Amino acid sequence: MQAVMMVAGKSTRTYPLTLTRPKPILPFMNQPLIIHSLEQMTGLFDEVILIVGYRQEMIKDLLGDKYKDIKLIYQEQKEQKGTGHAILQAKPHIKGKFVAMNGDDLFARQDLEKLVKLEYGALVKRVDNPNIYGVYHIDDNNKVLNLVEKPKEYIGDLVNIGCYVFKAEFMEELEKTPPSIRNEIEVTSAILSVAKRQDFFVIPIDGFWLPTGYAWDLLKHQEYFMPDMKGSDIKGTVEPGATLHGSVRVGKNSLIKSGAYIEGPVIIGENCIIGPNCYIRACTSIGDNCRVGNGVEIKNSIIMHNSVVSHLCYIGDSVIGTNCNIGGGTITANKRHDNGGVKSMIKDKLVDSGRTKFGAIISDDCQTGINTSIYPGRKLWPGMVTRPGQVVNKDIAPEDVSW
Repeated sequence: MQAVMMVAGKSTRTYPLTLTRPKPILPFMNQPLIIHSLEQMTGLFDEVILIVGYRQEMIKDLLGDKYKDIKLIYQEQKEQKGTGHAILQAKPHIKGKFVAMNGDDLFARQDLEKLVKLEYGALVKRVDNPNIYGVYHIDDNNKVLNLVEKPKEYIGDLVNIGCYVFKAEFMEELEKTPPSIRNEIEVTSAILSVAKRQDFFVIPIDGFWLPTGYAWDLLKHQEYFMPDMKGSDIKGTVEPGATLHGSVRVGKNSLIKSGAYIEGPVIIGENCIIGPNCYIRACTSIGDNCRVGNGVEIKNSIIMHNSVVSHLCYIGDSVIGTNCNIGGGTITANKRHDNGGVKSMIKDKLVDSGRTKFGAIISDDCQTGINTSIYPGRKLWPGMVTRPGQVVNKDIAPEDVSW
């Protein structure tokens, strides 16, 4: 069976991490989002059509033309004209019934297995705040009667999550769907047209749906999956005097020095040097070719490849990009004094992250001076540098930055 994954968007809400990579390549547990998605699809689909656009060459370089037993086809979406327009780009490759999904959201295999048994249908999730989503109105058999975007009146709590199954002729429905007020072809408009003529069913999910709307969602994904890690896998060297507790993975040629205390679940990549005398706490992933120095504490964070966290640093609930040098004594504060939700600036507006513990988002090629202190929820754009002793109380970005 075929699937269509929409991975063309630029994703400004995940800035600054997506200034240097497309969102599907953002990692957690040392694997890109798109790999996590394909893992759920392996054995269920034999062909995936990737609708690409922004920095598409990075996706192609990562995946090639095959992932395990799945053939990969790349189709460019030159203009971003909505989800329906994105799916329509796959028309030359569609052979029959197919699944279409948001490529930066994660869906559970158990739910995909149920979805593919339908001819027309969608995965849905029950939520407490349906008024901010597209909401399905259904009958007692889960057949769609209506689909309303952000309804003002309550019509149900089953919301659209961006994963569908269609017959090939759905492409013709998309072609005749008029643009919305945003001048986009909306897949939901075409779904509603189909549902008025024939059966279109929804399936409430039993597994997970993990959308990636903001950079801090990577931490949420890691927190969801890592506690299920079983056992340890040590391919590197652990010196006497180092302590590994719980489920810990250490890659080839990595060295865990004496005095390091690693409290799993933790994943450490290849060619790393960890310690001596450091504390790596649960739900942390450290990429390949990284160094963690003496007296460092890292908690519930993502450290991408080729980065250094120097001596006497505290990195908590944070994401650090590739090729970063975190200077000695750098502290990422991860909790507000009033214990409220940590907010972060997105498109010149403060957005509540929904997290009471949230540190910094530091993108690629950044360097912090010694004893830098970073307020909760602050971000550093690619290549930014802080001064020794600097207090970072607002995002650090080039003067000409544009959302």
